[in-house]
Amino acid sequence: MTEHTAGTYQCYYLSQGAWSERSDPLELVVTGSYYSKPRVSALPSPVVTSGGNVTLQCGSRVAFDRFILTKGGEDRLSWTLDSQVDLGGQVQVLLPVGPVTCSHRWTFRCYGYNRNRPQVWSWPSDPLELVIPGGSGKPSLLSQQGPIVASGQNLTLQCRSDISYDRFVLSKEGGQDLPQSSVLQPQAGLSQASFPLGTVSSIHGGQYRCYGGHNLSSEWSAPSDPLDILVAGWLHYRPFLTVQPGPTVASGENVTLLCQSQSWKDTFLLAKEGAADPPLRLRSQSRAQQHQAQFSLGPVTSAHGGTYRCYSSHSTSPYLLSQPSDPLELLVSAQGLQWYWNVLIGVSVALVLLLFLLLFLFLRHQHQSKGRMLGTTDQEPKDRGLRTRCCHEGPSSWGGHGAGLSGCCLCCPPGCDLRPADSLGRQRGDKCTPFLPVRGAPR
Repeated sequence: MTEHTAGTYQCYYLSQGAWSERSDPLELVVTGSYYSKPRVSALPSPVVTSGGNVTLQCGSRVAFDRFILTKGGEDRLSWTLDSQVDLGGQVQVLLPVGPVTCSHRWTFRCYGYNRNRPQVWSWPSDPLELVIPGGSGKPSLLSQQGPIVASGQNLTLQCRSDISYDRFVLSKEGGQDLPQSSVLQPQAGLSQASFPLGTVSSIHGGQYRCYGGHNLSSEWSAPSDPLDILVAGWLHYRPFLTVQPGPTVASGENVTLLCQSQSWKDTFLLAKEGAADPPLRLRSQSRAQQHQAQFSLGPVTSAHGGTYRCYSSHSTSPYLLSQPSDPLELLVSAQGLQWYWNVLIGVSVALVLLLFLLLFLFLRHQHQSKGRMLGTTDQEPKDRGLRTRCCHEGPSSWGGHGAGLSGCCLCCPPGCDLRPADSLGRQRGDKCTPFLPVRGAPR
């Protein structure tokens, strides 16, 4: 069929020389006669809570006089609206819709045409399906290139779930359309889909979520956790990154990474190469005509080791970053921790040895004291017996000696000092010593 075939048709018949009444008119529409197709979107977002309202927008750069919005499904509704010119010079129509529920799907398309050829329409827009989040398990969203992508790089986002969804949709905060992707080769308990977003530019910066759904259901899953996509290289000034106390540190130490810029920026970001986590973000501080932020890490472990870069940005455009700083590699060694362990072990061994030494000295002292006490106890009775025997076997007097005894100590009266005597009975020292009679001495 061609655009010349388009039009309104009726039929009637001839019977017995008379024509019947005309049938109801049949309008035959031909689409695709215009090279440009319009675009349908939802304001403020194609993600709508159950019972909420939304405004559909159909627009085109081609100056169509009218637009037709159609709703798929069992009811197959359509609306014809006169176009209006917006501030950007495009023609568009706005159609409020709602309240929306998850009882059926809300899929829309739009066409453009001119009044003088009402049956010749443009190509249909890409379909837009409103997403009404439900309570089923949320999928996860990740970027194959990481959260920070360079301007001009290709970007692909991937949505996955351990639930066997048939399809996924991707939404961007503030976005008006909703890319949809079918699951490729779904497996039991696992489903995923990729969303190629093309060459990165400033429009790709923002916050994304994805939803999972089933072909036979109009309800979608709960949203994934948000994923921030940051576009680097949009701001031309490059900050520089330094580290204190140095690029090589021992495990357990505290480290400070300092990001600085001579041009004014109110936000700095610190990213680790290969990390899936979003970068750290701090407000800028001005010191000595420098704008900077201090990122404190510590006590560091081996997991902190790696290559770091920092970026600057403005809070008015938080997803557009500067050129990255030169890379800084942080090395975390375990030598410091090993040194602490060696010192601790050495001190512990020294304390144990000191305790054993003190115990040995104490036991030795106890043993010697006990030996002296036993020796004194054993000697004293012998001396006492000898003196008693001397005193009983012969008379004793100061300076005298036991009669008829040889080698016997002199006995002293009570209360007097014991004085030794030589063989003649004379005093000569302060120690009791045995004496021997001298030959020829008087008895």
